[in-house]
Amino acid sequence: MPGDGGGSPITITCRTKTMFVGGHTTGDALSRNGSRRTTLDNSGLIPILARKVREVETKAVTGKKVGPTNRTKFQVIAFLVREERARVKGDAALTDQQRNEQLKRLDGVATILAKTAARDTSLIALLEVDQAASPVAQKMRRDWLLESGADVDPEDLIITTETAKAVEVLSPALAEKQVLPTSVKAKLRATPFIQPVLGTAAAPAPVVRLSNWELLSPLFKAFEQGAGGGSACMDLPALPRYDRLSPKGQELMPHQIQFIESVRHGHRTFLLADEPGLGKTAQSLIAASVAGAFPLLAVVPNVVKMNWAREVERWIPGRRATVIHGDGQDVDAFADVIIVNYEVLDRHLNWIAEMGFKGMVVDEAHFIKNLASQRSKHVLALAERICQRTPGGNPLRIALTGTPLINDIDDFRAIWRFLGWLEGDVPAAALMAKLEATGLTPADKDFYAEARAAVVSMGIVRRRKIDVAKDLPSKRVVDLPVELDDEFGAGIREAEAELGRRLADRYRRMVSSGNATGSTRELMRLVAQQELDESKNAKTGENVFTMVRKIGQAKAGLAADYAAQLARSVGKVVFFAKHIDVMDQAERAFTAAGLKHVSIRGDQTTPARQVAIDAFNEDESVAVAVCSLTAAGVGLNLQASSNVVLAELSWTSAEQTQAIDRVHRIGQEVPVTAWRIIAAQTIDAKIAELIDSKQGLAARALEGIELDAGSQDSVALDALIDILARALSHHELNAELAGSFADEVA
Repeated sequence: MPGDGGGSPITITCRTKTMFVGGHTTGDALSRNGSRRTTLDNSGLIPILARKVREVETKAVTGKKVGPTNRTKFQVIAFLVREERARVKGDAALTDQQRNEQLKRLDGVATILAKTAARDTSLIALLEVDQAASPVAQKMRRDWLLESGADVDPEDLIITTETAKAVEVLSPALAEKQVLPTSVKAKLRATPFIQPVLGTAAAPAPVVRLSNWELLSPLFKAFEQGAGGGSACMDLPALPRYDRLSPKGQELMPHQIQFIESVRHGHRTFLLADEPGLGKTAQSLIAASVAGAFPLLAVVPNVVKMNWAREVERWIPGRRATVIHGDGQDVDAFADVIIVNYEVLDRHLNWIAEMGFKGMVVDEAHFIKNLASQRSKHVLALAERICQRTPGGNPLRIALTGTPLINDIDDFRAIWRFLGWLEGDVPAAALMAKLEATGLTPADKDFYAEARAAVVSMGIVRRRKIDVAKDLPSKRVVDLPVELDDEFGAGIREAEAELGRRLADRYRRMVSSGNATGSTRELMRLVAQQELDESKNAKTGENVFTMVRKIGQAKAGLAADYAAQLARSVGKVVFFAKHIDVMDQAERAFTAAGLKHVSIRGDQTTPARQVAIDAFNEDESVAVAVCSLTAAGVGLNLQASSNVVLAELSWTSAEQTQAIDRVHRIGQEVPVTAWRIIAAQTIDAKIAELIDSKQGLAARALEGIELDAGSQDSVALDALIDILARALSHHELNAELAGSFADEVA
């Protein structure tokens, strides 16, 4: 480990549970050496697995998410199929014919598992060999083994939930990256002793009613269905008579003061999910001041870290902020707020873990939604270490995101872990106590509304602009269809037709094979998923991603022309595109039109990006900001404009919302219009429709509004299904499929 900062290295390995892996288990109490019956009749384990997998498949064919009980069955079946396959292959007592027959029957079970997972993609993660098994899953596995007549090892009868200790080491590659800035060495020498934990953790409430229930899926289902209705916002204190929180020369809005008051009353974990533009940064900084949560760590996107330093100066002027750039040699380790972006966090894990932070803010927290990513692992590991080092073990933790749900309700998982509401995949003690207090179980209809309320009370704060910023001007999204009638446009339409033919051929092969089961819609979805998986890994050839990129290139000139007209007639314009070549093409068009513009993109240095933002907001001669949807779509304030041109469409409704809300935010004085440039008669039009439909999930989960949540699939997958549907409608289908086709596709 480079440097001489001292202290133990950070824990990167997350808390694990006893689990089944590759036919064995990681816990000694679950190692099984016994044999099983080898008959090929209806005794033994395989018939049990075949019966159970059909039960799960039956639940999945409805098109809805598989419930918690059947999810557990699905996971246990996957475990036991792997175990049984390994046992059969190694059983010397079997003849080759017996072995082949048993493997064939196991393949049949595995095929049904795969088809079921294709219908409900949230099940795919349960097929991973390292998935943790809950006590309910362990008990189910044991009971099925006993039912099969297997000779089960006595130790295998014990159900254990002990957790393995985290390994206190960095991986060699990560350890090699670590840096130790000079000022950090001085800070660590100045405070060489770990602060004692002065408080003692409260004894966890006894878990009686819910001890054998898998609870995470019901909790997610409660939000997915908007159970109980109403906004997902905890009860907040009444407004104080006088505002004593605003710094001199600044003014907080009532909704901001209410949030800060909840911190003053002692609450310490929050998912602050106010809509973009409602001042979440200011709320979190003043909350840290009220809570005495300094030093404070802020993990933010690269594009906004300089803005965070400015916001510290603006809202808590008595505190110092420092920003980590690169290896951090210029960092002030004695500052009150240390700001680091996700991209360089991996170099600074060791010393950040030793700094004794009393608070942690994760900005744009939907960035950590993928638990398998290194970004998420680093953030969660740091949060755990900060909890260990904070007196009382309860630091201020705030996750900021106006769009916590991107495609799936499972996006909540990592954020809840960061906040300490989950331990692994089970509710932590505080949340479990609230669930126990309901007196209900997932078998009770009223459980879901009560469970949603329990999670919300842990610290979800969600306010909408329409409710709390009544003077904020309205916003609207206007679609501008354009015809791609040149040779480029004809090529795009032909490529889309060819993709449709390829999907249709694959669909017909599946149907004619005789192995396809399920409805027309389910088979279409399976075909589209296969195509999508191949497209993500493809280096060459035409697919849905290359097609959308070509559409963006074809629209670039038309979108730039429209933005130029807006700039001349109504003033400053923010121009968003997804691909660099589309941005380059637009900038050439603006230069040719004599319009001064700035560029905000991911390959800029932070100072250069901030110069561009300031120029757009303050220099009257700058007419257009050409922005990357990815690099400039979060955290920035571009409210000098009230017009946004979306030259390319995103794959998520959240990304589109974030982009528009760079303009539609507190301080905006005129109505905001977002102009979506859509290529008519192409997949572009369907993508726009799908983006709009995806907003139903967030409305149900966060506002409790009774809107159709729409498909839980990604926009890309739904777009492929639409292409396949249109391709099939131009060809004859067999009579059975034709009778149900129209209704199912609709």
